[in-house]
Formats: sequence, structure tokens, C-alpha cells
Amino acid sequence: MNAALLDKLRALVGIDHVLTGINLSPFVVEGRTPEAAVFPGSLQDVRAVVALAAEASTAITPWGGGTAAGVGMPIAWSGLVLGLSRLNRIVEHEPGDLTVTVEAGLSLSALQTSLRSRGQWLSIDPPDADRATLGGVIAANASGPRRHLYGTARDLLIGVTVVTADGAIVHGGGKVVKNVAGYDLPKLFIGSYGTLGVIVDMTLKLRPVPDHERFVAVAFGAMKDAGSCVRAVMASDLIPVALDLLDVDAARALALAGPALVVGFDGLPEQVDWQCGELARLSGGFGGRDLGALAPEIIARLGIAAREAFPRPASVMRLSVLPTHVADTIEQSASAARGRGFVSAWAAHAGVGVVTGALASTGVEDTGRVVAALGDWRGIAQANGGFATLESAPLAVKAAMPVWDDLGGAGRLMKRIKEQLDPRNILNPGRFVGGI
Repeated sequence: MNAALLDKLRALVGIDHVLTGINLSPFVVEGRTPEAAVFPGSLQDVRAVVALAAEASTAITPWGGGTAAGVGMPIAWSGLVLGLSRLNRIVEHEPGDLTVTVEAGLSLSALQTSLRSRGQWLSIDPPDADRATLGGVIAANASGPRRHLYGTARDLLIGVTVVTADGAIVHGGGKVVKNVAGYDLPKLFIGSYGTLGVIVDMTLKLRPVPDHERFVAVAFGAMKDAGSCVRAVMASDLIPVALDLLDVDAARALALAGPALVVGFDGLPEQVDWQCGELARLSGGFGGRDLGALAPEIIARLGIAAREAFPRPASVMRLSVLPTHVADTIEQSASAARGRGFVSAWAAHAGVGVVTGALASTGVEDTGRVVAALGDWRGIAQANGGFATLESAPLAVKAAMPVWDDLGGAGRLMKRIKEQLDPRNILNPGRFVGGI
């Protein structure tokens, strides 16, 4: 990065808010180090930073808490990290309307703490809530076990402010829930991984904190029995907020016996008691053994149970399949991994068909064998009506196989949108689907 650009950035945001050299170590992704990291303090600062970078044809990586920094390919060339940690305010909370407007650098846990003091919460629960920022949650479309009932960011985002690649400030949506005029622009940026614009603030729908919540675990003798119980729960009158399935290794990472089914309920205490009793009755028919209620710290780790099964997984892949095929997908994929000489661990948000598999490291990795095992998993996902995304892997593995599935016509449409919003290709270039 040329000295003139660095001088302009320091003059804009202050010398203490531009990092270079050894101070960039927290922002190294897969061995690639940015040239600088800049931390603007306002919307206008973000706009000015993006405009300066665009003028110098310098790549930009928007950065929240860094929890999803390794997803996708690293950007094609070294550039500028645009950190949003200084933009961490609750701009406006309307308890009567059940809405909140927040800046993108606010952590999810900080928002939840503030909201719960007023009897409300944001009904989304991705892992690493202490680090994950609201902008990052939106950009990565991150979620957790409670998505079974409460959905994802797409169900919560009603307004957004974004700085586009040419430094323009774009406002989409509004600050009220019933806002149906025009195109639903905020949805465009959900799950875009910072390739279309820098999310600066957003307005979100809230819910009242439930009177009572309980997550219970049930252990089974075999995965097929746990899968049968999942189908029985989904066909019953129960209304779980979460329905997660863990294999033996993922359950062990949470100090549970496995295979295990974790089911969450909320509502009035008597409603939760009845649902837990009905779950015990249903699961007993499949040989289920009640392991009791889970502590909050265990619940918070459900989404990362598979990767926590091993100290350093060789690779992690997310498979999205039909909910009725979750248990079969886990069994088939685990068998395929064993056939390649790997141990694997599996966890799933079973009610929505999101399955995460982790390959245990063998010490000295054979890239070809890892790629072959992951290719087996992708084929199994596709055979079960779904697709697969490589969530975490060494760069050598990512270079040998696509991180994302081919989206066909949808992928071509996404490329056209990228070309319109970022014609110079400076926002996270090459990171997303099809090299977007």
C-alpha cells in the first residue's frame, strides 16, 4: 500500500486507528496478511475510507469479530481490513414496537444483555456470541440451534445502511415491521460475506423474553434410533425451539453420552413441563434415555460441537439436506470418512437439515485424501437433495476443490449483481460463490 493512502487514512480516522506491520497479526487469514487495518468511527468515515480505497484500487475486507474470517477463499490480493469495532452503539431501541437499530460492530452478546434488561431479545443464537458482531452475523447469515423455530437473519432484518464499493451510502427497508414498499433491499446483503457492500447499521425485529426455557438431551443406542425420534418429534404436537442431533464424538465434546438428541422448549413453565414429558414418552419408544436439562454454557456450544470434537480438525464442511435425510446423511458420511481412513464428528440442526461434519487431523495431512473425503460428503449431500459448503480447511484443500457448490443460474445472477454494485471488484474479491 502506498504511503500516500496510509497518510490519508491516518488523517481521516486518527493515527491510532490505522494498524500496520506486526499489529496486523489478528487479521492474518490462511497465511495472508493485509497491508493495513483501519477502524472508522462513523458512517461518514466508512464512506470516506471505501472511497479512498476504491480510488487506489485497493481491496477491502470488512471485519467484525473475525468469527467467519476463514469461510470462503481468502481475498485474491493483499489489501485493507476495514474494522467496524468502533461502531458499536445501540442507536435506537423501541420496546413498544419490538425493534432495535444497532451499529454493525456491536457484539451479539452485548446487544442481548442490554435487551434482556428490558425483557426482550434478538431471536438468533450463532456461536461465539461474545465475538460475533451484528454486521458479521448478517453478512455471514449466521445462526444457531434456535433457528428451528425462530428462523435466521432473513426473518429479523427490516432495515439496513450500507456503504457500496463506490462510497455511496444506501439505506434499505425501514424502522418498522410492516414495511412492504418497493424491493426488499436488506435481504440482498444477508449472507453476501461483505462482497456487495459494507454493512454499517441495521434495524432488527425483537421478541419478548420467554417466561421459561429448557433444553434437554436424550441418548440413544444408535444414530438410526435418534433419527427416528427426530421424525416422530416433527410429526407430533410438540413445538421445539431447537432440535439438534449429535453423533457420539460431538456429544462427547459436550460431555454427553451419544448419539444424542437435544431438544429445546420455551414458554410458560407448565407448557415446557408438558412438552418435556411428552418428549420423554416419544423418545422412550425408540430406546431413548433422558440425560436431563443442559446448562446454558453447553447450549451455547451446540453449533460448534462437531468441530470441538477434535483439537484441530483437518477440515469442516456444512451439508444442507432435507430434514428427513439428516440421520442417513450423517451415517453415510461417517462411513465414507472411515473408508478414507479418517475419524469424523457430526452435529446437525436436524429440524432444518443443516449438518456439520469435521474430519479429525491425522497429524500429517494428505491433501489428496482430505479432498477425496470431502468430495464424498458433497456427493452424499447432493444425493440427499442438498448441497455442501466447505466451512474450514487449509488453503491447499480449498485450492483443490470448490468451497461452494455450483449454483447454476442463481450463481450467474449473483455475478451480475456483483458487477453492478462493485464494478472494480474491491470488496472481498474472490471470496464468495463462483469467485465473486
